Amino acid sequence: MTTLLQFDFAFDGPWGKDLEPACRELADDIAAQPGLIWKLWGENPVARRSSGVYLFETPEAAEAYIAKHTPRLAAFGVADPGLSRFTLNLPLSRATRAPL
Repeated sequence: MTTLLQFDFAFDGPWGKDLEPACRELADDIAAQPGLIWKLWGENPVARRSSGVYLFETPEAAEAYIAKHTPRLAAFGVADPGLSRFTLNLPLSRATRAPL
C-alpha cells in the first residue's frame, strides 16, 4: 500500500540555490532509503518553514524512515516536526496526472 509522508517544520535557511550544496549529502542518503519512490523538497522563506513530502512503497518503509529521520531532524535542532501520513487513492491520483 503506497504511503505519502510529510514532515513540516520551522527552518531558518539556507534557501533556494544555497540549500542544494548544504543538503547534497543528506539528499543522497535519503535517495538510498529502502522503499522510497520519491521526495519533494518544499521551502517557504517568508514563513521560515521547510517541508518534505515523500512517497514510499509501503507503510513499513515509511515508518522505518520516520524512525531514522526524526532523530536526524532533532540533531539539526528540529524538536517537534509536524508529521502526517496518508494512504494514496491511486485511481484518483492517476486521473489527476500523479506520476505513479
